[in-house]
This record gives sequence, structure tokens and C-alpha cells, in this order.
Amino acid sequence: MKRYFLECVAPGRMEVQCSPMTGPGEHEVTVQTTVSAISPGTEMLVYRGQWPEGVSLDSSIEALTGSFSYPVAYGYCAVGKVVELGSGVSSDWIDRRVFAFQPHQSHFHAPISSLEIVPDDIDDETALFLPGMETAITLMLDGRPIIGETVVVIGQGIIGLLTTAMLCRFPLHSLTTLDRYPLRREASLRLGARDSFDPEEPGLFERLGAVVGRGGESDLVYELSGNPECLNDALALVRYTGRVVVGSWYGTKTGALDLGSFFHRGRITLISSQVSNLPPELSGRWNKRRRLETAWDMLATISPASLITHRFELQDGARAYAIIDRDPGASIQVIFDYRDGS
Repeated sequence: MKRYFLECVAPGRMEVQCSPMTGPGEHEVTVQTTVSAISPGTEMLVYRGQWPEGVSLDSSIEALTGSFSYPVAYGYCAVGKVVELGSGVSSDWIDRRVFAFQPHQSHFHAPISSLEIVPDDIDDETALFLPGMETAITLMLDGRPIIGETVVVIGQGIIGLLTTAMLCRFPLHSLTTLDRYPLRREASLRLGARDSFDPEEPGLFERLGAVVGRGGESDLVYELSGNPECLNDALALVRYTGRVVVGSWYGTKTGALDLGSFFHRGRITLISSQVSNLPPELSGRWNKRRRLETAWDMLATISPASLITHRFELQDGARAYAIIDRDPGASIQVIFDYRDGS
């Protein structure tokens, strides 16, 4: 059996590679991939050469451990079917549909302990959104929205849209989203945002109640744009004792942060959020298993597969990444489809 996989050989350069596969090891299975999804946030840091020096790929994902260097096979949203069993694996696993935190590739071996069985009521494309939904749940747990609050989400990429879909199920006073691209703003409104605006619209921040040096009217602001300069926008929108949750990971990108008089006098809380862990007061109850089970439930409720805008074969990997990089407003979720045998 041969395995075809996508590799970033240098910043801006994607190539399809091929290697032979042996059989799965003890307690492992071989999975034939049906679909995999590109993360337009984290993966583009790799593609653009913006990965921070000295930071490992992902210490919490077994398939992505180790230090970062080119060439690198990266990705963590794959769905497929078990086609071969290693020793010590029950025959019940054969033909099971599974989700795996694996790079883009036609086949892979994985320990059964690292796989998520896809529920019967979830199709393969919806299952691709499992990591994004788990991240959105983590953002809810970190931000802790409260009944009657005014909430703003900056950035309506995949994580921003899933966060919006979660927030619209809370009894908020209002939910407003900001994004530069019309395609994302339209999706945001469909998911339940009350209003969605271009952050560069003249006078917008004043309309949202922001007053220079005095803060705004929002109780809770999520910064999910991936742009460090937007953190100042988040701080400008929040009110006295409000919270700003930073879910973006900026990589090597930096920006000057304005912590002027209102940040201190307004006693603003700045919260870092990352899906791999939770604060101690929550981690005892909200372990990884519980978060993933909740994510599956929310995927069945929200059905985010409609956010998929582009489908490519693996051999067109270079074109898929180039579209995201050069024209980010033209796509929301880009996936690879392997079901034609590619």
C-alpha cells in the first residue's frame, strides 16, 4: 500500500509526496481518509513561514509532536474509515468511521486510543469541524457569557463562526460580529448574529458605544481575527470590568498594544484561551472527554458543513493553500476530498 501525503517543503510551497506503508502495529489500525480540512488559521502560519521559532508543532497531538522545521506535514482534521487492524484490536473496528488529529494524507496508521468514533448521525464533512467546535466550547468556558450581556466577536473565520453559533444559544442582550469579508459576515448572520459589520466601516466603533479613553458598551469581547492589531479594537469596545478573550494565535506577528488609562481604571480582564487546557477551577469537571462529547452534540445541532466553500483533491493542494493565502475573503472552509481514490 502507498500513502500519499501533503507536505509544506518551504514557506509558500506545498507538494504531494508518496511513501510505502507497512501494516499497522500493535493496538493500531490503518485508516483510509475520506476528507480532511485545512485550518485557515494555524496551518497558514506554517504555510507563510510565521511559525514561532522553538515552538513545537503540537505537544497535545501525538501525530504532531516534535520540533518545527521544513519540510513538514501538518494538519489535524481528518475523517476516514478503518480498513486494516493491527494485533490486539477487536474486529469491531473494521469499517468504523473515525476522526483523527492527523495531517492531510490518503492513509495513516493510528493507535485506537487516539481516534474518535464518528456518531451515526454525523456525516463525514460535519465531523471535520470537531476541533473547531471543541475550540469554541473552550472559548465559552473561558469567557463565561452571562444572561443579558452585550457580546462582540471580532473575526468570523471558522473559529469565529462556530463561536457565534454557540453564543447565539445564550440569552444575551445582543451579539454583534465584525469581519472584513462579506462572505463571512453573511454566514455570521445566518448562524444567528444580530448584526455583522465591517470593522473598517467609518464611525462603527462610535455606533457600538466606544468612546476614546472611556471604553465601550460590551461586557464580553472575543478577539478571534488572527490579527494582533485587532486586540486594541477589542479593548476599545469593552466596558468597565468587562472581559476580553484572546482566542487568536498570532504566531510571529506582533502589534503595539494600547493599555492606556481605561484599561487600568476600567479594570479590564484580558483572558488567554487555548483549546489544549482549561483553568484549574474548570479542568476537574471539564476534561477532554467531556469537551469532545459536548462538541459532537453541538455539531449535530449546528450542522456546520454548510460553511465548506471549496473542495479539492489532494493533488491540488498547492492551489488550495494559495486560494486561502491570496484571497482569504473568497473562502470559509477548504477541504480535501479523497473519495475518488486520489
